[in-house]
Amino acid sequence: MSEKNKNLEEAIKEKVTPLLEESMEKNWGVSIPKLESDITDKLKKPLLDIYISLHKTYPEAKRAFKAEFLKKELKLHLGNVSQLAKTLGLDRRSIHRTMKDLDIDRDKLRQEKSTPEEYQEIIIDQTIRGTLEEYKEIILPNKMEKMYEDVRSLSRNIAKVIPHRELRWKEAEHEFEKVFLTYALKANGWKVSTTANKINLRVETLHRKAKKLGLRKD
Repeated sequence: MSEKNKNLEEAIKEKVTPLLEESMEKNWGVSIPKLESDITDKLKKPLLDIYISLHKTYPEAKRAFKAEFLKKELKLHLGNVSQLAKTLGLDRRSIHRTMKDLDIDRDKLRQEKSTPEEYQEIIIDQTIRGTLEEYKEIILPNKMEKMYEDVRSLSRNIAKVIPHRELRWKEAEHEFEKVFLTYALKANGWKVSTTANKINLRVETLHRKAKKLGLRKD
């Protein structure tokens, strides 16, 4: 395990889990270990799901992902392409070319700058809300509403203790393909030909990507 992943695991175990338990006990009088683990499992992964459009074709979804990911990174780097190139493991020309292709306005993004902590807080907030949504059928609405009211402050506190993770472009691209293709294959009963046709990808290309990513039916 890398040092970064080790630090993240420790932060989640020692600081995030107690925060989740405290919030649940305050709002519900009891904590739910399964819900805690569902949230923390998602927080251990690169928090990129927000940028993945699951209902588009593969080319459309990848283009949208690339645009949103680059916009987010440009905001965090205050529009500094040289710094961003080092972080992502790309050359400056490649980033400039991609920005032009995706019609990304760097000057506009400079005015929308955000800190890593602010970005973390937004993503964590959406991760917690999305996970709570999965439990709405088994938790009473009035109790769920109490928890939702606590999500903003809970996300802010968690963002303070989870180290910000900087991804290289190859890592972000890998995560996109893993999430998008897993969803598409599951939605089509793991039928490769059907899936490939629906997401506008060649069958052999999907086969190759699925094998490389280790995607298989549970």
